[in-house]
Amino acid sequence: MASLNYHHLRYFWVIAHEQSLTRAAKRLHVSQSALSIQLRKLEERLGHPLFDRRNRRLSLTEAGKVTLDYADTIFEAGEELVGTLQDRPTDRRQVLRVGAVATLSRNFQLSLLRPLLSRAGLELVLRSASLRDLLGQLRAHALDVVLSTQAVKRDAETPWHSHLIDEQPVSLVSRPTKSRRKFQFPEDLQGQPLLLPSLDSELRHSFDLRLEAAGIRPQVAAEVDDMAMLRLLAREHAGMTLVPRIVVQDELRSGALVERHRIAGLHEPFYAVTLARRFPNDLIRELLAKPPGRTQRSRV
Repeated sequence: MASLNYHHLRYFWVIAHEQSLTRAAKRLHVSQSALSIQLRKLEERLGHPLFDRRNRRLSLTEAGKVTLDYADTIFEAGEELVGTLQDRPTDRRQVLRVGAVATLSRNFQLSLLRPLLSRAGLELVLRSASLRDLLGQLRAHALDVVLSTQAVKRDAETPWHSHLIDEQPVSLVSRPTKSRRKFQFPEDLQGQPLLLPSLDSELRHSFDLRLEAAGIRPQVAAEVDDMAMLRLLAREHAGMTLVPRIVVQDELRSGALVERHRIAGLHEPFYAVTLARRFPNDLIRELLAKPPGRTQRSRV
């Protein structure tokens, strides 16, 4: 088997970064036709198309994205070699691209990513958007994983994998009060001002069903889909807030908020959504590895 032609690989590397055969040919001082021939030879050697060619635009395929990651590493290693021998500082890094739904708890994100934050040679790329936008980026190989509180169903076109990586307990919390009377759930919620997650969340749906079964009608003071905002409102509002404990863990620890009741059997799930790939990012396996005390399984 013939060895890899690194001259061809460099041509591909320049094309991928320039995102244009015209600009790449100009940078490399070769004709576009010659460049196309060298790229085709590399694709034949690797056995995979590296670009999608649509409407005269080039976009990397999954194999192209993997090849670019390796090419970046190879040519950065060359720069590192030269820099080392010439006493110049260099830096080789791995990259993990994580998308998180904009309403997701920042505390949860931090607890999940904390083991990676201090690792030398690792760059974390964090993006926040709607689930729909993030899944589009995941499909386009611009992200390695998407964090969400809901699973994504697989279909014939897109083989999503939703890994349940955590289930956090949910509580009613409030600012400290002088009353020593023990809170009774759910009776004491009758007419009580509540700050709640939005109606489109599974957490809110489950909570409403429990109150409805008990004949309790609280006063809804606010409905919030952003956990960061729900956390801030819980600190300012005199009523109670329904929230996963991890969202307000710092306030509970400091005494700014107190737990009035932990609701048995009610949890907020957290999923890591990935896309079935032939060439997965090795860091994903580590991110999804089951830590002590954390539930993890896949759902489709």
